[in-house]
Amino acid sequence: MRKLFVFLFVAIAAQTLFAEKVATWIYYPGDFEIWLSNNVQNRRTARGAFFPPFWKVDSHYVLVEFSKKLDLAAPETVSLKVEGRYNVKLDGNMLFGFPDKVTIPAGKHSLNIKVFNQATVPSIYVNGPTIKSDGSWKVTYEDKEWIDESGKASDTSSGTLYLDAASWNFNSPDATPSTYKLATKPQPAVSHKQVGKGVLYDFGKETFGYPKFNGLKGKGTLSVYYGESPEEALSVDSCETLDHFTIDQPSAKDYTVDLSKAFRYVYVEKDNALSYDSLSMQYEYLPLEYKGTFRCNDPLINKMWDVGTYTLHLTTREFFIDGIKRDRWLWSGDAYQSYLMNYYSFFDPDAVSRTIFALRGKDPVTSHVNTIMDYTFYWFMSIYDYYQYTGNKKIIEQLYPRMKSLMDFCLSRRDADGMMEGKAGDWVFIDWADFKMSKAGQVSFEQLLFCRSLETMALCSNLLNNRQDADSYTKLATDLKAKLLPAFWSDKAGAFVHNRENGQQSAQVTPFTNMFAVLFGYLDKSKTEAVKQNVLLNPHALKITTPYMRFYELEALCALGEQKHVLKEMRDYWGGMIKLGATTFWEKYNPERTNQTAMYGRPFGNSFCHAWGASPIYLLGKYYLGVKPTSPGYKTYDIEPSLGDLQWMEGDVPTPNGKVHLYFNTKEIRVKADEGVGTLRFSSKSKPSCKEGPIVAKGGNKYELEIQAGKEYSVKYK
Repeated sequence: MRKLFVFLFVAIAAQTLFAEKVATWIYYPGDFEIWLSNNVQNRRTARGAFFPPFWKVDSHYVLVEFSKKLDLAAPETVSLKVEGRYNVKLDGNMLFGFPDKVTIPAGKHSLNIKVFNQATVPSIYVNGPTIKSDGSWKVTYEDKEWIDESGKASDTSSGTLYLDAASWNFNSPDATPSTYKLATKPQPAVSHKQVGKGVLYDFGKETFGYPKFNGLKGKGTLSVYYGESPEEALSVDSCETLDHFTIDQPSAKDYTVDLSKAFRYVYVEKDNALSYDSLSMQYEYLPLEYKGTFRCNDPLINKMWDVGTYTLHLTTREFFIDGIKRDRWLWSGDAYQSYLMNYYSFFDPDAVSRTIFALRGKDPVTSHVNTIMDYTFYWFMSIYDYYQYTGNKKIIEQLYPRMKSLMDFCLSRRDADGMMEGKAGDWVFIDWADFKMSKAGQVSFEQLLFCRSLETMALCSNLLNNRQDADSYTKLATDLKAKLLPAFWSDKAGAFVHNRENGQQSAQVTPFTNMFAVLFGYLDKSKTEAVKQNVLLNPHALKITTPYMRFYELEALCALGEQKHVLKEMRDYWGGMIKLGATTFWEKYNPERTNQTAMYGRPFGNSFCHAWGASPIYLLGKYYLGVKPTSPGYKTYDIEPSLGDLQWMEGDVPTPNGKVHLYFNTKEIRVKADEGVGTLRFSSKSKPSCKEGPIVAKGGNKYELEIQAGKEYSVKYK
């Protein structure tokens, strides 16, 4: 019986392994992402004018070799699809023409396919009974194979950089990478009314897609003005985006705008000779599963979750973009927050890796990511976070050479103290602040991020067993960290000062360095408390007015156990946007201002759908439901729920292969997880009870319970 069981187990395992091996389109790592991002980021317009990015735009490698070592038990015929011109070599012998089928004899062989494609990404799809294009294939952009005078080919096994091929769900021969598009579905306008010479349409909430004029006919000019507010759509001279179309359609037919736009309101003016039946749209979106959930007794907090996830969905497209109306670009600082929010909502690791690859581009490095110093550092930090949440080390293996070259660029720009200062062409951003702050000299905030990036490089080097690099980066990080307090801590202020010029501390204390020092654990207990009282909870401290930095400010307060205070801040800030009618969260919101639309010196420059506005997703998932990985891919994780001032809450935190479900009120905690081993940490005034597992007392009314996968736990506590 035991032998039969073992046989069946092995047979089923083998069948499962075979079933899971499918052919997919493969390409050089990062190339599809770079090619696609070039298309995405060059769609931006400003009042009808083309508005491309201002940083270096890289291209995919136009010539790529794909190779696979084979050991076949029987002859095999494979079908071949290729995007580009190509040749095929079997055991070093080039086959005639452009074969779409190749028969390979039994035994050991080498299959090489070299592809040239200037316009789109060189990619291949190989499918046979056992030979299938997948991540086990090797790729290189230069094989360095040359032929000597005797006709012998050079050895490419050394001196050539090979990487594992990349892919992304293009699992059909007809689903080519070059034809990838987002999904669309029809949506109607919810209302319209005559205003002046035209008609104002309301689609009910912020949206993104292609306006469609149904039954359009006639000859003349059709003018379309888009707005996130009715005021913007009606401001034909100042709205951020608009279209003018010259129409000549004798008979009625539908007309769809060919470039997607962001709007809630659309104002249409037309010549009298034109007519149409109605205006609708094709809503454009990335299909995503809403894996993370959150509900509680406070309807306003629930609304924040819903508005936040909708905001993030609109800005989660081919990549994580900043906002849907204006830039539609990939900004590393914006994206870094989107990744963290994604881990608690959609848990789409592919969108994260696509964005990370696209932001990095190719060597040589000529500037910071997006030209912004701090955005370079966020890029480094995002890679280890990705590994921690997903457990997938492949991205580190593929990106490590580019991580090193970017860090070499940073190290080459240090000053005599080993710190980073803004040089010609550098943008030291930090935040859109309503107060003046210097970007000159050694900015303390940048040094903290730089130190964290060096620590990240050390961690990633260790994962790749590169001890030499790990030791080097560890020493650089340790040396820099030792300089932070002497250089920037002010005993008088009880906080970090903003910057230092010519060795002299400034008097200004901004929140940025201080809250990141808390998050990074760079302070001892007494200095942490000083920052909490002198900066984070100080009503007279400089105020942050962007959701971007409120994200980190409130995270730091949550990390310090101030969940009640943070809920109040969330209700005031994000609740303030909702009370003003927001259906998505904004790029900037200053409650003390009456005009919320103006920014960048333009009356409607503020983005009303901005990824960094969706912070409540991350805060509620990580610091209220309290779930976070403690080892890669949630093999182990913590659950430290906090109600703040809530009476109850319930939600799901997604993991790579399932979720952690939690219900929590003032008397009971219920937990069930699909994978990993968790540690539930909670406080109770009296001895808690749980029938499903032993509760361990940790002293000071604190308790722990181990959570095993697939088992539901119920804890009674007080």
